[in-house]
Amino acid sequence: MKCSENVLNRIKGGLIVSCQALEDEPLHSSHIMMRMAQAALVGGAVGIRANSPEDCAQIRQNVDLPMIAIYKKVYGTCEVYITPTIEEVKELLAIQPEIIAVDATNRSRPDGKTLKEFFKEIRKIYGGLLMADISNQEEGIEAEKIGFDIVSTTLGGYTDYTLGRPKPDIELIKNLKSILNVPIIAEGNIDSPSHAVNCLNAGAWAVVVGGAITRPQLITKKFVDAIKNI
Repeated sequence: MKCSENVLNRIKGGLIVSCQALEDEPLHSSHIMMRMAQAALVGGAVGIRANSPEDCAQIRQNVDLPMIAIYKKVYGTCEVYITPTIEEVKELLAIQPEIIAVDATNRSRPDGKTLKEFFKEIRKIYGGLLMADISNQEEGIEAEKIGFDIVSTTLGGYTDYTLGRPKPDIELIKNLKSILNVPIIAEGNIDSPSHAVNCLNAGAWAVVVGGAITRPQLITKKFVDAIKNI
C-alpha cells in the first residue's frame, strides 16, 4: 500500500505523457517511443503511459518514471481493445509497471467476462495499481465500487453512447471528483496547456497528454489546417 501511495504522490498535479505509435503511424518503433519518453522526462513529465510489452520494456529500461502500461489488442469486431483480456495483462507483468490500465466501459469484452470478473482475475496475479479507463460517470462509479485504484476519463467521447460530449470533458471530471474517493486522471483530447490546467482545476489528480505532444503528424496537420483557413 505504501508503494502505491508513493506512486500516486509522484504523479499528483503533474503531466503524464502518453508515448504511443500504432503500426500504421510513422513513429511506430519501441526505440522511438523510448526516446520520446526520455524527451518527456527532460521536459518535466511525472509519468509515462505506453502501449505493448515491447514499448513498455524499452521505456522501463531507460526512463525512471512511473508507468501506466496498456496493451492494445483487437479481437474481431469487439470494441474493447485497451488491455482487453487477462492474456494482455500477463504479458505486461514482466515490465513490473506501477499502474496497469484497462478498458472499464460498459461494453462487452472479447472473452465475455464482466468487468468485475476481469478485475478479480487481474488481482490474482497483479498487486500494483489498477486504472479504469471509463467514458461516463456511471462507469466511474462502478469502477470504484469494483475496487479500481484510479479512474481515468480516457474514453469519454469515444464510446457510441458518449459521442458528442466535450473533449476534454471538464464536467465529467468535476462530477467524478464530487462523488468518488479514488484519484481521477484526466485523459483524452487534452491538446493545449490551458486544457491541462482546466482539468487539474476541475479536480483531476494528474493529466495525460498524448497526441498533442507525441504524434508529430497530428501536430503538423493542426498547423496545416489552420494555414489553409487563412
